[in-house]
Amino acid sequence: MTKTIEVAAPDFDLAMTLDSGQVFHWDSIDGGFIGTIGELPVYVEQRKDILQVSATPLRLDRFFRSSLENAVGRYFALDHPLAEICASFPKDPAMEAARDFCRGLRIIRQPKWESLATFICSSMKQVAHIRQISRKLRERFGVKNEIGSHVVYTFPTAERISQSSEKELRACALGYRAGNLLKTARLVSQRDADLEAWSSLGDSDLRAQLCQLPGVGAKVANCVMLFAYERLSAFPIDVWIERVLREKYLPQTRRLNAARMQTFTQGYFGKHGGYAQQYLFHHARKTARRSRTEKARQGAGRNLSPSRR
Repeated sequence: MTKTIEVAAPDFDLAMTLDSGQVFHWDSIDGGFIGTIGELPVYVEQRKDILQVSATPLRLDRFFRSSLENAVGRYFALDHPLAEICASFPKDPAMEAARDFCRGLRIIRQPKWESLATFICSSMKQVAHIRQISRKLRERFGVKNEIGSHVVYTFPTAERISQSSEKELRACALGYRAGNLLKTARLVSQRDADLEAWSSLGDSDLRAQLCQLPGVGAKVANCVMLFAYERLSAFPIDVWIERVLREKYLPQTRRLNAARMQTFTQGYFGKHGGYAQQYLFHHARKTARRSRTEKARQGAGRNLSPSRR
């Protein structure tokens, strides 16, 4: 039996948010999306400014309704003042194009271990590959749940991953990342890396602690800071963002390295740099895909005989 509630969600685009490369386990089904919020399996469908959320409660009471509504609102960051955040972006052509393209995109508040583990697995991988890895980890090590006729798996805990072997993790298509994930899971499960306690650290100290974990460099650390610790000034720099910075912001800069890019982004994009980065990233990735598709179509047209064009 499922319970369905409605959650007000103004200035929010569910599909864009879930497809923006910050989270990798939600599946599009029946006009909505099925996934998990922490250990809670849910189905979410957007109808204008309302989210219809279905879950399987243990008790159908007011407490459950309140808890589910709060969980959904917190996870999708519906309390973020999105208009104010977007208004704080720099006024330049690249940023304005990304802002207009990404209206309604919000930074999700992800569980700390899930975010950390996922981004350790993301190294040198495209979004589609990360989704495949996430699915395999969930199916092999997570907890199976059902919502109606659909099956969904929770993300495995650090304790569960720590009890596996590198060979088992490699079977989930992790490659060399398996060793890093296993070592980090053991540190987290033994509380040698206390992810919750790190919430009280300042940005520099938090980044330093994260970078000490196996498989975590500056890019992964900034992703985890942004998506799990809500450090909205964190500015992850991957290949997409580096390309944007080189082409749109620093085309004349010689010997442009990671340190110089990080210094520039911190000063230029400010306290909501993480949101700016996510908008630039999603816009660049989606428009590049459209450009490739259009070029492929044009190429196919040129190769056709006149009667087939």
